[in-house]
Amino acid sequence: MSRRGDMAASIEVGQWLNQRPLGRFQLRLLVLCGLCMILDGFDVQAMGYVAPALLEDWGVAKAALGPVFSAGLFGLLLGALLFGALADRIGRRPVLLACTLLFGIGMLATAAAQTLPQLMLLRLLTGIGLGGIMPNAMALAGEYSPAARRASLMMLISCGFTAGALLGGLLAAWLIPAHGWRSVFLAGGVLPLLLWLPMLRALPESAQFLLLRGRAAQAARWLRKMAPELPADARLWLDEKPSASSPVAALFAQGLARRTLLLWLLSFLNLIVLYFLSNWMPSLLRAQGLTMRHALLAGSMLQLGGVLGTLSMGFWIDRDGYRRVLLAGFLAAALGLWLLGRTEGQALWLFILLFGTGFAIIGGQPAVNALAASSYPTALRATGVGWSLGVGRIGSVLGPGLGGVLIGLGWNQQALFGLLSLVALASAAAVWAYHRQGGKPQRQGAA
Repeated sequence: MSRRGDMAASIEVGQWLNQRPLGRFQLRLLVLCGLCMILDGFDVQAMGYVAPALLEDWGVAKAALGPVFSAGLFGLLLGALLFGALADRIGRRPVLLACTLLFGIGMLATAAAQTLPQLMLLRLLTGIGLGGIMPNAMALAGEYSPAARRASLMMLISCGFTAGALLGGLLAAWLIPAHGWRSVFLAGGVLPLLLWLPMLRALPESAQFLLLRGRAAQAARWLRKMAPELPADARLWLDEKPSASSPVAALFAQGLARRTLLLWLLSFLNLIVLYFLSNWMPSLLRAQGLTMRHALLAGSMLQLGGVLGTLSMGFWIDRDGYRRVLLAGFLAAALGLWLLGRTEGQALWLFILLFGTGFAIIGGQPAVNALAASSYPTALRATGVGWSLGVGRIGSVLGPGLGGVLIGLGWNQQALFGLLSLVALASAAAVWAYHRQGGKPQRQGAA
């Protein structure tokens, strides 16, 4: 914790944070990041929830929404790539503030869209703002969490995304019949703008980031908000070195290349399945004859399973490690998807299978994100998570877009879910390869 010769005043911040219990400062940070993630999840999934009502209102074919889904998800890809790397240069706090403002305004504008091209453009721009939230919220939360609880706390933050998607489905099931589909976007725009002011006042910057950038005085100011007893003459330092190259290039240096590529592959495969399900399930269930409300509630079961899956997996990973938990989860998801393809018009079984599939697929993605955040040092953390999510977002664009094409070609439910089952099996294979090749979380003092 302290350097020899100056034991009282020289503090290695990573070890110092590891030895402290969670206090009010960290809990406030976790709440702000969690609320930001809830709104992120709500807004990302909003298009899927309004799709059935929008199709009926505008009188367009289901396949016509494929490009709209893909535009929003392409924005998420760009936002994750851009704002992850940017945060490792200018800080987590300004990026989170800018992204929250951007996606709030974008959602309000989406409520006024009158044509499919307008809708596509607005979903693209909103998605760019949304894409910067997750990598930076997770990085910031992890950098203020003690090592013994870091994985669980990062997954708890990620759970906010799934909780937001779940709440979005429940809110949409109430708002759309009463006020129309535009009301969902209005709610999704007002709420982040209301959160922005508390974030501006209380959201801290990462102390580790500030120290790596040579801004020790600013780091000390934030740390004293957390621990007023911190000595005024304390000399703060971090047992890490700044990256000598660009953050993206550094992901492939010093033995990180194989780890990086496997994390990208895992995120890509899982997000294909996750976003196909999130965007198309309400419409597919509506086509089976379920009422609008039942179709939306069935989609919410997918998200409810994801929330409980995230909470459960965080505990299991602390106990058993990433490999066992993720392997079991993706194998179970493959079975659930195969069964979904053979269950039609049976509401109870559909609800059960969607819950179980969401538990494994949606609950598994925060574990993949936490694994990525734990695999890189402070100087690369937001870039590492952002690029893992960004490359994964290619899968999130491909999933809904391919779904629209296959539905347009007349693929039935059995064929669609059979293909998704194979993708989940490939995710299990990627987890096995990651650990067989020696991939493991980065062990360090700070994060």
